[in-house]
Amino acid sequence: HAGTGGVGHIALQLAKQAGAQVYTTVSSQAKANLARQLGADVVINYRTTAVADYVAKHTAGAGFDLVMDTVGGENLGRSFAAARINGTVVSIQTNGSHDLTPLHARGLNLHAVFMLLPMLYNQGRAAHAEILRAAARLVEQGALRPVLDEHRFSFAEAGAAHRYLESGAAIGKVVLRAE
Repeated sequence: HAGTGGVGHIALQLAKQAGAQVYTTVSSQAKANLARQLGADVVINYRTTAVADYVAKHTAGAGFDLVMDTVGGENLGRSFAAARINGTVVSIQTNGSHDLTPLHARGLNLHAVFMLLPMLYNQGRAAHAEILRAAARLVEQGALRPVLDEHRFSFAEAGAAHRYLESGAAIGKVVLRAE
């Protein structure tokens, strides 16, 4: 989900490089165009196509092997519904209160990712640093294309930046400027 968001657009490209067939959801034609440019095989407008409909169309109702959820909240339930039995849901936004019954009922694996943990707890920092160095090499080689949203915010406007993110209008990473 959110294939052109700040994390989603990177995940889309990394999945393609790993050889995955990538299906992604977006909310507009502009985002659909970008997702295709970044390598998505199939782009689904979640505002016009329900989860059950795209799961039926693209997986014959079986569900997807892996669903990457960068949105969280209500969307986490949609991610559970899109995954196949014994599939995997990876989420960077599992905060909040969620009914995990669908996980049990479908035998799903939930992998919660919080990128700051190595820094906060000083565990796994070397491995985390190597992942970031590998990503930087991919960017330098032109194999990974970070997208920056056209809007820029000062640190004093951080609240406005969060509201902009929550609006769903952002494309790629939203940038806060140091003043």
